[in-house]
Amino acid sequence: MVTSMTDEYIALVDVNSFYVSAERVFDPSLLDRPVVVLSNNDGCCVAMSQEAKDLGIPFGYPWFKLQATADKIGLAARSSNYELYGEMSARVMGLLSRMSMWTEVYSIDEAFLGLRGTLDEVHAAGEQIKLEILRLVGLPVCVGIAKTKTLAKLANQAAKKIPQLAGVCVWDRVPAATTEQLLEDLPVGEVWGIGHRVAKRLNGMGIVSIKDFRDTDELRIRDKFSIVQMRTLLELRGTSCIPAAEEREMKDQLIFSRSFSEPITDREQMEQVVAMYAQRAASRLHRNNAEAKVITAWAMTSNFNAEQSHQPSATVAMPVHSADPVVLTKAAKSLLPKITPGVRYAKAGITA
Repeated sequence: MVTSMTDEYIALVDVNSFYVSAERVFDPSLLDRPVVVLSNNDGCCVAMSQEAKDLGIPFGYPWFKLQATADKIGLAARSSNYELYGEMSARVMGLLSRMSMWTEVYSIDEAFLGLRGTLDEVHAAGEQIKLEILRLVGLPVCVGIAKTKTLAKLANQAAKKIPQLAGVCVWDRVPAATTEQLLEDLPVGEVWGIGHRVAKRLNGMGIVSIKDFRDTDELRIRDKFSIVQMRTLLELRGTSCIPAAEEREMKDQLIFSRSFSEPITDREQMEQVVAMYAQRAASRLHRNNAEAKVITAWAMTSNFNAEQSHQPSATVAMPVHSADPVVLTKAAKSLLPKITPGVRYAKAGITA
């Protein structure tokens, strides 16, 4: 395999079982045992370690149904601490920004990075990222590297699931026969941005695997679905066409907003989003020696979702100017009571 060509690549760095891993940093007794992190008021499981998943505990499972047998099966539970998770996320993202050409934070526990080099060099960079995040923050990550965001997502999945890759997968460094077999084995619903409904429609068209989808005529996909799905198909072929998340910094205003790959339908998920955005806003304000007096958090449904049209927003005037992430997060969470459970929100943002 030729690996001497220098080129630009996209890496997806994802913290493994982020909430659980964050708790383990401060409580090593949780290592190598099943752990769940609970929602507000300890209602249900919002994060599980791999050991807990292996016990068959699903996302959202009520804690009261597990509590009686938790000691017997060795299950540990921790109340969620979003301020802690936000702080640890900010440390991870700060490190990543110093180890890459560019960084695009995708969620509280994952980010896209820009890397340059030969295949061997970007693989070495991925290994260094993995080691440094573990050494300096204590969090385990997996790294997927490819020419497009969609392929980087698949590479990250491979890095998690294939032990021989040791947590780092460079897509173009893996033998073509192996990646082709992987695409043939994985269902189309595993593709980033292909939701359950779209996957069901694709299955009805005889498109079952990721390979089936990639090899379908792109114009047919555009006509049957939209240009969004067509771009995803082209990304699987190695053509980068998914733009960076929207992030604007104006002279007197800081704006973070992003469209979700899958709609958010409950307050707990939205709480994670606004907390992450508030942490990022605080970090940017600190870097610019600035503070905010007013925080506006908002969400919106898709323009194509006429049945559930909803654009809630909340504006909080703080007592004093601040760049404190805890203060900004508390202000941003004023949006949550206005979120209607069941409504499919497609985008959210914060203005500071």
